[in-house]
Formats: sequence, C-alpha cells, structure tokens
Amino acid sequence: MAAEAHESRTVSRGWRPDGEVCVVRAVVRQRELLLTEQGSWIQRMQKALVQMNLQLTEVLTDLMGATGQAIIRAIVAGERDPKVLAQAPAMFDSLAERILECDAKTEALLVPLGRHDVELTGPDKKPNKNTPRFDARAALARWAGVDLTRINGLSVVTVMTILSEIGPDLSRFASVKHFCSWLRLCPATRISGGKTLSSGTRPSANRARQALKLAAMSLSRSDSALGAFYRRLCARMDKPRANTAVAHKLARMVYFMLTRGEAFVDQGQQRYEEQQRQRSIAALRRRASTLEFQLQPNAPTP
Repeated sequence: MAAEAHESRTVSRGWRPDGEVCVVRAVVRQRELLLTEQGSWIQRMQKALVQMNLQLTEVLTDLMGATGQAIIRAIVAGERDPKVLAQAPAMFDSLAERILECDAKTEALLVPLGRHDVELTGPDKKPNKNTPRFDARAALARWAGVDLTRINGLSVVTVMTILSEIGPDLSRFASVKHFCSWLRLCPATRISGGKTLSSGTRPSANRARQALKLAAMSLSRSDSALGAFYRRLCARMDKPRANTAVAHKLARMVYFMLTRGEAFVDQGQQRYEEQQRQRSIAALRRRASTLEFQLQPNAPTP
C-alpha cells in the first residue's frame, strides 16, 4: 500500500541527504550516543559517591574535571572502598576512547569534503568537554563554504550536528519557509469551521531541530542581538514558545548562509534595542495619527 501511494504521488516525497552526508551523519550520531552513555556512567559515579557519604558535587562544579577525576581515581586506587565505584571510571575511559575514535573518523571524512576556501574571522568560541578534539570549525567551514559558528548560540558541536543531518546543499528546499517547515519550527495551524483549534508546532525527533532549540536556550544570557531578541520574546510569551521562535530565526540564518554564502555579522544588543525603540515610536505615531493626535518628544532635561 505504501509503495502504491508513492507511485500515485498521493503522499509527498521524503528527503534524504547525499550519501557522503549520510556517512558523516552516522559517525556524528554514534558520537552523540557515546556522549549520552558517558553521561549515564557519570551519574552512576555520583550515586556511588553519595552512598559512600562523599558529596563531591557540593564542592566541585564538574565531577569529571581534573580535580574530580583525581579524587575518584584515588578512591578507586584503594584509599577508600572502591568496589561500587571501580567499574564506572573504567567504562567512562572506554567511552572516552571510542569518542576520540569517532573524532578521528569524522576528521578523516571531512577532509575530502572540504572543497571551499573559507577565511575564519573572529576568535574561536570557548570549547567545552564535548568539543571535538580536532579543528572542527575549520573543517566544517571548508565543507559548508561558510562559518556557521559565527552565529551566536551555534557552537562547533551544534554546527557539526546540523551539517551532518542536512548537509551543506539545501537546494532541495524551494524556500526558507519549506526548510523551516521540514524542521517543524513553523506553526501547524488547525482550523475547523473558521475557528482556530491549535497553532503550535508539531512534535519532531529531527536532530537538527533539537540542536537549534538547544542553541536558542544558550542565548538567554548572551549580550548579542539574538540574546536581546530571546529575552524580549520571553517577556511576551512563555519560554518554550520563545525558544521555538528563536530556533526558527536561527534556522533561517543557517539557510541563508548556506544558500547565499552570506556572512553573519552580529549587530549587537544596543543596536537591536535601539531599533526596537524606533519601531515602538513609529507605531505610537501611527496610532496617534489615526486618533488625530500628534506626538511631541519631551524636552531634554538640563
């Protein structure tokens, strides 16, 4: 039945990236699974420490940082009963080695895909413990033809996830609206009898969508224009809806950079807020004009 439906074109065609993208995607997805599994073993170590009456999380920001690992490995070495804790560091180390293997494989796959010469401007974003152990920023920029990490909120890991899921060629999408709709970042309005039943976005397990929404959340304290935009939306609506709206804006930026080769330039929080101020003034003047009033600015105080 499904084959007949596709042949009769009663259902829309699906989209699958090129084979070279699928290979990179498989490795990146494996890396994400390993990081998730590694996180579960960190939680087991935390539980074991609590059962041993060691509250390391109260004094350490990162349990698996240099200090935390030194303490844990000292415990495992025999300074305290290591029976419950011994397996977790071994599994953590094993997963870390496999993550390094994924990084090496990803780097090797990206080398032949780097067909563009891109000049990287601006400093690298601060790496975290999940950042790949190779120059992924340069490799991804040579593949895409643009440096997507210049967009506020998009880390190297986020860009790697996005490109490994969709690839740098977005010609399959007729417009930016089609692209955002495929990501399920557009409202799916349901209307019956002239009445709007719902207008929220549809749920989706799209990894690129999830990466963009996580990137949007990271803008809550950013002093960029996108950070100001996120906080402005949060003041008008609940945070989940604001997060989706900002993820939609990020998706549009990614689309235009990949299709037009445009460079991203942050206009800054102050300029964004000044633009919003001017728009508010213009709206007030239009409103006053319809009511046959005229706005006059206050005289500057001496």
